Amino acid sequence: MRTLIVLRHAKAAHVAGLADRERPLTGRGERDAARAGDEIREAGLAPEAVFCSPAVRTRRTAELAFPELEISYEREIYEAYPEELLDVLRRADPGLGTVVLCGHNPGVHELALGLAGGDYGFRPGAFAVIEIGSPWADLHLGEGRLVARWDPQSGGEEGS
Repeated sequence: MRTLIVLRHAKAAHVAGLADRERPLTGRGERDAARAGDEIREAGLAPEAVFCSPAVRTRRTAELAFPELEISYEREIYEAYPEELLDVLRRADPGLGTVVLCGHNPGVHELALGLAGGDYGFRPGAFAVIEIGSPWADLHLGEGRLVARWDPQSGGEEGS
């Protein structure tokens, strides 16, 4: 059994004249990103790899949430649809048990719903924990099971 943690970047600032890829986290976003990492560790999860969009807001979210891990920046994650995100995950080392994908809405939300179903929002800084039965290389929509989700505003909730 493998575990996928789908993490949306934390709250980002809108700065006039700044390219979308360069948007920084707000102060709240910085705090929420660190809290997301704390929540993941407190849940007993130990990510072994982080795949992250190269945008400033996702990079900073991943750095604050997982300061102990090396982060792999994947340009395909920026503005990706679920199938493109699956392609990134399918390239994961087959020996990895727990992987984080840190990206943007709507792609990460659609990926989480596509893998494990459900009916929930995905605010900035939110994450979903999804159990996967197949090897990473064979990952496909509909095969996951949502075991937990969390967002900085309402806290955690168990999956179905």
